[in-house]
Amino acid sequence: MEEHRLSAAWAGARPSGRPAVVTGVFDLLHVGHVRYLAEVAARGLPVVVGIEDDERVRAWKGPTRPVNTAAERAEVMAALRSVAGVFVISGPPDAAGWRDYVGLLAPMEPAALAFTAGDPHTEAKRLGAEALGAEAWEFGLTEARSTSAMLEVIASRS
Repeated sequence: MEEHRLSAAWAGARPSGRPAVVTGVFDLLHVGHVRYLAEVAARGLPVVVGIEDDERVRAWKGPTRPVNTAAERAEVMAALRSVAGVFVISGPPDAAGWRDYVGLLAPMEPAALAFTAGDPHTEAKRLGAEALGAEAWEFGLTEARSTSAMLEVIASRS
């Protein structure tokens, strides 16, 4: 039996129906996030957002990240009109391959996995969607809008 190394803790009620799933850090909410999630929701499925926990983010992005805790990031995402549900993803930082996410997402029976153009994990997300029997939805990126870019601007003004 395959060991599942990732877990999901729902922040609030789990929505019904087969969702479109989006995963990420979502550290500082910006217009790129809002537009992206609205585009995913416009396709008609409930949108559920998986927020990476603090330990995983620190391992990937360094000791100063995330700026906001996973609980706060989940609360902000849940407040968006386009989001039907939010869960926090926990597990060892090295559990980041498509098979790890398939094990996590399979019980949710997603109808689609959504991601942005240029996502470094695009191929993994396509493989995961195929393994889950879900569609892979790629959306355009809002140019020059990212949390890392925002943090660089803030640091340069200090």
